[in-house]
Amino acid sequence: MNVSNITAAEKRVADFMGAPKKLLIGGKWTDAVSGETFEVENPATGEIIAHVPSGQKADIDLAVAAARKAMDGPWSKMVPSERARLLWKLSDMLEAQAEEFALIETLDNGKPYRNALTMDLRTCVENLRYNAGWATKLNGETMTPSNPANLLSYTLREPVGVVGLIVPWNFPLTMAVNKMAPALAAGNVVILKPAEQTPLTALRLGQLIQEAGLPEGVVNIVTGFGHTAGAALAEHPDVNKISFTGSTEVGRAILNASGGNFKRLMLELGGKSPVIIFPDANLDKAIEGAARGIFSNSGQVCAANSRLYAHHEIFDKVVEGIAERAQKLKVGVGTSPDTEIGPVVSKKQMDRVLGYVDLGKNDGASVITGGRQHGSQGYFVEPTVLVETRNDMRVVQEEIFGPVLCAMSFDLEDIDRIAAEANDTIYGLNASIWTQNITVGHLMARKIKAGMVRINGGGVDHALPFGGYKQSGWGREYGREGVEAYTELKTVAIAM
Repeated sequence: MNVSNITAAEKRVADFMGAPKKLLIGGKWTDAVSGETFEVENPATGEIIAHVPSGQKADIDLAVAAARKAMDGPWSKMVPSERARLLWKLSDMLEAQAEEFALIETLDNGKPYRNALTMDLRTCVENLRYNAGWATKLNGETMTPSNPANLLSYTLREPVGVVGLIVPWNFPLTMAVNKMAPALAAGNVVILKPAEQTPLTALRLGQLIQEAGLPEGVVNIVTGFGHTAGAALAEHPDVNKISFTGSTEVGRAILNASGGNFKRLMLELGGKSPVIIFPDANLDKAIEGAARGIFSNSGQVCAANSRLYAHHEIFDKVVEGIAERAQKLKVGVGTSPDTEIGPVVSKKQMDRVLGYVDLGKNDGASVITGGRQHGSQGYFVEPTVLVETRNDMRVVQEEIFGPVLCAMSFDLEDIDRIAAEANDTIYGLNASIWTQNITVGHLMARKIKAGMVRINGGGVDHALPFGGYKQSGWGREYGREGVEAYTELKTVAIAM
């Protein structure tokens, strides 16, 4: 993946951006039934870069019918090895056109092109290949009955059926692929509803899926708003499962909407994740890790380490180090090769982030660095560090989803007390611990109420289950658990 050579990709992107945008339903590209469209803007400039169909209930009905037809037809008859081959083929095609997809993602979402290419696109390619391997490895098992009955018993893993995938705007293509790949590997069909702020890479992916040869109706893509297309998908009686990543508030709405047919749910929701730095930690690595954990992707990460707890002996050094890194980050348009942090996704999101900074200051917090809009064009927020924050402040308790770190110190190396402060939130998605005492690291990991705990910089991997405790969601993505989440477990018992 050559970062510097994007000339050919620019030409393909220009062709794609200039072409009419349509919905993908049953293998056909079509306008929304209503004929309505909505605008898509570049958050770095505020410029309107596309108009896409505003899908609503009628379009969702058509997409579900097409998906059901594919599920009951050719897709269910396809052997696992053929599904694996198609996913691998799609990964090869995506890798070959990575520069094009990365550039579309940058224009649509605002993130730096280099990050979109070397992180997002690489993640998508690897995720497709990892899940392609699972297509042939979903097994049941034989079991010995607990009673002295002469039974032969075994289990089967079968696809759930029609799956609705509702993905967020912070990692538009990555999240679409992360959900689609395991769902298809397990034999399901899908309706993808991208975020209305960032629908473009999903539509381009639909073109690639057709070129890869997946049967018509296996993947359907409906652009639209959450309260129309998203709600219709969650409510639909012939949808068997919803996988949603987004805010806890919307997750709760999806939970209520899905109750009609008790559809299966996977919810990956909000976070307010702690990073805990002990005095014996390698401070250079801990400072770099803490800065990366909150400022990457402009802080628009559900697992962002937005609450810092550092021992009082090292607190000033840690905060100064993070602030220094924040000040050196190059904020700018994502297409610029030296940009390290791009805009937040919209004016609404910028106003939300800056509003929380003001709220924190009104409650007594102090701004060490940042805290303002960067420049006058686009939706840029300066990387921000707040001190003199307390656990009872809204800026500490509520998810901001922007590049804002709330820093606090602790005095005692009392693991129970530190864990209690770190756990004092409705969320439980992620946590980061920095210490050279491996016993302390393991003990803290056991006490933190979060779906993932990283010690000294451990990261996410396709083989590692990821999901949240408490109001950070239900279920797990990635790994065996992430694929099996798209299956139903059937028990067969035979009297001998």
